[in-house]
Amino acid sequence: MTDQHPGTVPQGSPPAGLGEPLPHREPHPLRGAVAGVLLAVLAGAAVWAALAGAGPARLDAAALGGSVQFRTSGLTAEAVALTEIGNTFSMGVVASLVGLWCWVRGRRADAVFVVGAMAGAVLLFRGIKIWLDRPRPPAAVQVVTETNESLPSGHATMSMVVIGALVVLAWAGRGPLARLLMVAGAVLWVGAVGATRVYLGVHWFSDVLAGWLVGAAWLALCAAAWSLWRRRAAAPRPSEQALGHGPRPPGGAG
Repeated sequence: MTDQHPGTVPQGSPPAGLGEPLPHREPHPLRGAVAGVLLAVLAGAAVWAALAGAGPARLDAAALGGSVQFRTSGLTAEAVALTEIGNTFSMGVVASLVGLWCWVRGRRADAVFVVGAMAGAVLLFRGIKIWLDRPRPPAAVQVVTETNESLPSGHATMSMVVIGALVVLAWAGRGPLARLLMVAGAVLWVGAVGATRVYLGVHWFSDVLAGWLVGAAWLALCAAAWSLWRRRAAAPRPSEQALGHGPRPPGGAG
């Protein structure tokens, strides 16, 4: 009989993901916190640049004008469908269903993570929108009518947070190819949803960029809190240590 490192997954164990408990080894919360802070700085810079007309915001007029010239009836129909599928309500439904699934399976930390990240993202981007009150592009170029504030893009923020949270939940136990495919799929989806907002004339490019960065920062901070919760839930209590019990599985952390 060979000793097994406490952070490894036993051979033959099912892969982790949305349906199975995660292995005991979790990403270090400090890494997520540092990434969140750095992304928050970038998000703040992107928001400032959008308001000041600096940096990426200098591409706003060109991106919008190019989108108008590039429009065709077929592309417009596809963009409208994609933007509706990826809207904030749909992303909220996806997060809620995944959270319910995790809760029913006893994975409370995972359920709170995905639903809390989604709900916090809504409050965050709505608060920034109301505070900054940036106007949207002119109504004459809008394919679908939007009348509320423009900065940051709620579609971009929510797609980044919700799809990113699903990748985080499904990450552990996956092989390199599966992880690459998950990341590629997430990037394509989040990028496509954001692109539709510029194409349809309802957001400036800098709105979308700021939305992506705001969402990424919030996701990283939520993932750090989730990882810390799971680490603490998996650590043995003093009474268990005295009895020689190993770490508790974190999948059912309450």
